[in-house]
Amino acid sequence: MEKKCPECGDKIVGRIDKKFCSDACRNSYNNTINKDTKNLIRNTNNWLRKNYRILEVLNPNQKTKVSRAKLIEKGFDFNYFTSIYTTKAGTVYYFVYDQGYLPLEGDYYALVKRES
Repeated sequence: MEKKCPECGDKIVGRIDKKFCSDACRNSYNNTINKDTKNLIRNTNNWLRKNYRILEVLNPNQKTKVSRAKLIEKGFDFNYFTSIYTTKAGTVYYFVYDQGYLPLEGDYYALVKRES
C-alpha cells in the first residue's frame, strides 16, 4: 500500500513508519496545527512582558503609589498577571512575576516588588 504525505500528497519513500515525505513537509504540517496555540501563548507572553516593564518603570524603588489612569496611560492591561497573593488579613495583591500591585481606595494602586 502506498502512503501519501499528509502535507503535500506526494508518495512517501523510506521507513515503514515514516509519516512525511520530507522535513519541510513535517515542519509545515506541525506549524499549521500548532499555529493557534502558539499565537495565544505569544500574545499572552507579550502582554505579560509589557505589564512587567510598566510596573518596573513606575516602581524603581521597590514600593510606590500610582493612579489607575497612569497605568492605563502607559498601556497596562489588568487582565494579564501571573499570580495572586492574599495576605492573612485578606489583602489581595496581583503579581506579574515579582512586580505586584494592590488596589487602593480612590483608583490608586500600591506597587511593590517581591523579595527574591
